[in-house]
Amino acid sequence: MNEPCKAELAMSIDAVSDTYWQTARGTIRERCEAVFNQELLSDVKFVVRDSRGGSKTIPAHKFMLAISSPVFFAMFYGKAAEMKDSVEISDCEYESLLELFRFIYSDKAKLNADNVMQLLYLSKKYMLPTLAEKCSVFLKENLNALNVFHILPDAQKYEEKDLMNHCWKMIETQTEEAVKSEGFVTVERSVLEELVEKNSLNIKEVELFKVIDCWAEKECKKQGLVAEGSVKRRVLGERVVQGIRFPLMGQTEFADIVLDSEILTLRETNRLVKYFNSVLNESVGFLETERNGGKQDISRFRSLDRGWWYNSDYPNCIDFDVDKNIHLHAIHFFGSDNSKYSVTLEVLDHSSGISVRKREGIFLSKQIQWEIGDHQGHQGFDIVFEPPIAIKANKRYRISAAITGPPSWYGTNGCSTVENSGVRFHFAPGLIPTSYERGQFSRFVFTLD
Repeated sequence: MNEPCKAELAMSIDAVSDTYWQTARGTIRERCEAVFNQELLSDVKFVVRDSRGGSKTIPAHKFMLAISSPVFFAMFYGKAAEMKDSVEISDCEYESLLELFRFIYSDKAKLNADNVMQLLYLSKKYMLPTLAEKCSVFLKENLNALNVFHILPDAQKYEEKDLMNHCWKMIETQTEEAVKSEGFVTVERSVLEELVEKNSLNIKEVELFKVIDCWAEKECKKQGLVAEGSVKRRVLGERVVQGIRFPLMGQTEFADIVLDSEILTLRETNRLVKYFNSVLNESVGFLETERNGGKQDISRFRSLDRGWWYNSDYPNCIDFDVDKNIHLHAIHFFGSDNSKYSVTLEVLDHSSGISVRKREGIFLSKQIQWEIGDHQGHQGFDIVFEPPIAIKANKRYRISAAITGPPSWYGTNGCSTVENSGVRFHFAPGLIPTSYERGQFSRFVFTLD
């Protein structure tokens, strides 16, 4: 062995402790870790750019890389094997490739916000599914409304379905904060298309329109286009425009915000103005279904009947408890023929009789496209709690509603126990006439605490 080679070997041995470094490491993992990023026994070098614009070299061992990655196996031992002792890598930075090798040698990787996306890319490129899973878990644990639109496109690109689902769940529950983050204006139009078609967004429709309009203006600027109405509409595409539920906006909001954007056609504008003034004799052309903001609901009844009489001297009551902490957003009541109902509703702590929330008002019954048994729809109204009521697990509550108004639909064939999204509701009769088998309080809208 010539003198330079002897000196190089001696330096490599020193780097991993001493001549008998193997004997001090009792496991194969410890011995592999000892030669990570070391010249000792290495037979290939990777040249890669660093974050400062220069380049660095990482010594490696073909055998170690090949037994971990099918791609490295093909590179070094396949039919078209790489014969050179130096490999240049141009699609990542030194710090990320070093962590990839650390994982190969030790099953460990130092993940952080700066390297996780590049490591996810490298784990896919070199077919290291365990590392890809570690990256995905890290991203899920660090996901929030401010970074979700940075992470979602990469989750889609690398087909990380579980991570995609987590991103969409975050967007649905914290919609307003997410769409106002810096990452939102950088997403592709396909993300907008999927966004506006979701029923579970937690945002006012006018606020959703504002950020969509802002995205269109930014996209026009990026493409060197004048951001006027028809151009913005073309940039957005019909699927996005049709996904916005303009009928859910207030008339003043529509006039102040939407009209000035000039995204809608004159015919669409005319139809919506007539809709807001209740003089429209044709389809409004946009969805009227309210988004539920990530809310869940349970229905107590499996069939309906007509002829329920209201009397304010005999309140409808029901007792209930749940097995998980929830927030109660609304309770649905049956009505009849576009009639008005005067309601005094109170939610009480059953054991103490203390009032938790009280609502009074006049409510208009309207046609509800909600299937119960053989009935495709019925008349009814919701009493909404704003803010929602915090309902504690395994604590009994009573709902009492004194109602005055025309005879209405009512539920029959009711259930004492109903479960949805892992939450079990148990009902018991409060005071007549309502019971768990028949009567009012047909649907409870809630979110998990």
